[in-house]
Parts: sequence; structure tokens; C-alpha cells
Amino acid sequence: MSQLAFLCIATFHKGQDFLRACKELGNTVYLLTDQKLANADWPRDAIDDIFYLSSPSNAPYDLEKMITGLAHVMRSRQIDRVVALDDFDVEKGALIRETFRIDGMGQTTARYFRDKLAMRTRAAAAGIRVPPFSPIFHDETVTQFLQTTEAPWLIKPRAEASTTGIRKVHSLDEAWAVIHSLGDNRHEYLIECFKPGRVYHVDALSLDGKAVFTRVSQYLATPMEVAHGGGVFRTGTLPDDTPEVAALQQFNNEVLEAFGMRHSASHSEYIRGDHDGELYFLETASRVGGAHIAEMVEAASGVNLWREWAKLETAVARKEHYVPPTDEPNQAGLIVSLARQQWPDLSGFADEEVCWRINKEYHVGLIVRSSDRARILALLDDYMHRIYSDFHASAPVPDKAVS
Repeated sequence: MSQLAFLCIATFHKGQDFLRACKELGNTVYLLTDQKLANADWPRDAIDDIFYLSSPSNAPYDLEKMITGLAHVMRSRQIDRVVALDDFDVEKGALIRETFRIDGMGQTTARYFRDKLAMRTRAAAAGIRVPPFSPIFHDETVTQFLQTTEAPWLIKPRAEASTTGIRKVHSLDEAWAVIHSLGDNRHEYLIECFKPGRVYHVDALSLDGKAVFTRVSQYLATPMEVAHGGGVFRTGTLPDDTPEVAALQQFNNEVLEAFGMRHSASHSEYIRGDHDGELYFLETASRVGGAHIAEMVEAASGVNLWREWAKLETAVARKEHYVPPTDEPNQAGLIVSLARQQWPDLSGFADEEVCWRINKEYHVGLIVRSSDRARILALLDDYMHRIYSDFHASAPVPDKAVS
């Protein structure tokens, strides 16, 4: 088949392995990114051309400017596929596909992988358990929700990633004070019951609507706890014979089918409620997991999700057979924290299980790999105490994501 041209959208500095793999597979690779990332360390030898956005915003004016700019680009360049490499680019990718009639996920389906309210309404309609929630458009509906459910509640932005912008409230008056403070942006939020429990993430690759690779992990300190409690982020993969794994794989398949996932990487989060022991859907995304979860999955499985996603997208576009990767049977754990030092010295973490160290200012982070999950948990526990003692710093949770 003739060479295909991929437009990869990344308004955060990520997806380098996708770009490299996409080029190695013989594709033309274009990158659409934020002007502020013009000098970032992109794999420029794997990119045929880079186009810049004056703003990464998904506001209508900025999206209109993006479409106008791409219309000029496409007068001289063919684009066959569009891939959004980050949550914030899913809307851009869907709009580009719809406008220029390019195959792939359109705007309606993209909402289920981007808009937290759309996710919940779709899940509930499909009979998938979700924590009780409500849009906050209509005053009487909100008051009824608050009066008929139990505190605490979370007021969440519909379109932010991870825990960014989430507020926890404990009374009707406090909830209304936060809602009123949102002003004209109120419609961009939802409210839901906060239910404590064990939180899991499922990282997968889907082909023809079926997951062909899946890894299940459990947060040992959830993003919510870290962002709002100043903790140390920890997560670890679960062995296939762990009772939760089969249930979470099935639950994840039901979610992806209900949401219309066809061909993509995905990162989904679920909670087993302490109050009833049942699994509940929290959120999903049609991209590779962030916060270095992809590196942890690779350490455990030998599978680089970014590269495999590029192979999958290329095979689908060329109508070729895609062979899913072989999953190695190891386990891995990840620990990350803000640090007081600009460049923390991690040489003291010298256990043979350490297979990755973060290289980022004011951060400390490691990945450990072993066939013995008990060993991983013991190391993460030890490292957590050492990080708190020697490195840890905390910062307020931001209202908006930062690159």
C-alpha cells in the first residue's frame, strides 16, 4: 500500500515512542503541537513536519483557528489518519476527522472518552455501575441530589484530566458555595458521591472493538489522595491469578464496548467500593496512561504501549493483520513524588529490582520489576518512607493541567 500520512496531536510533551514507531513503519508523520513546545525534545528525525497552535485551548475560537490552519496545510499535504496523544487533544482529533472526513473516532464517541458527564450518562444507560452523580445545570435537580445522597461529594470538571480541578465538599451549603463560585463555567462541571474503596486502572489495546492486550493494576496511593493529601503516588500491576483481574478485565470490556471503542489504546479507572464490595466505573480515556504508568506496564509486560498503538493504528489504516504483542509474566511497581531538590540523587535506591529512574527536575521516581509481587510491595513501602524522609515536597492541586 502507498505511504500513509499520520497527523499526531500532542499539546503536552509526550508520545515520542509513538512518533518514532509510526515513522519506522514507513508512514509520513506530522506533529501538531503547542507553540510553547517548539523547542521541546521531540524526535525530529521521525517527524516530517511540525505545525504549531497559538493556543492549546479547546475553546471554539481556538478550534476554529486550528481548522482554518489545517485547511491550508491540506492543500499541499494529504492526511490519512489523525491520532490524539493526550486527553486534551481528543476533542481536536475528533473535530479534525469530522471536518475533513477522515476515518476514526468522531465527536459523539470522543465525548465518551473525554467528557466525564458523558462517560457517566453513557455507562448508566448501559447498565454499568457508576457512583451516584448529577449534572449541575438545574438548581432543583442539584438540591434534590444533595438531599437524597450522602456526603461527601466531589465537584469535578467535565474535561480536565486526572484529579485536576476537583473539589471535595461535605455539606449542602458547602456544595452550593462551590457551585456558585463557578459562575458562567458551572455547566462545565458535575457532582458525584465520593465512595472510598480500592482503585484500579486497566491499560489496554483494542482492535475491532475487542481488547487484545490488557494489564490490570491497583493504585496503592490514588491520584486523588496524592493531589489532595500531598502523598506519594504509587501503583503496581496485579498478577493474572489475582481474583480482581478477571472481573476488571470483563468490566473494562463492557465499558469499552458500550462507549464504542474500536481501535486504540485506552486507560480506564475503576473502584471496588468499601461499602458494598462492587466494582464501579470512574473514568476512561482513549490514550496511553500518563504519570509514567506506560513505563511501568512495559517493565512488567515487555510491551511498549506507545509503539504498539502505532503498530495497531498503521495496521488498521492499511487493512493489514495486526498481531498483538506477547505479554511477559513479570510484575512491576511505580513510585513518584515531587522533590525538594532540583535534581534528586537516586543512587541510594540500588536494589536489583530497580529498572527505571525518573529524569525530571524536582521529581523523584522509580520503577521496580520482579516476578514476586510481595517483593515489589515491600520495596515500594520502603521507598515511600525514604522519599518522605529525604525528598518529598507537595504542592496545591492545580485548577488547570500544566504541561
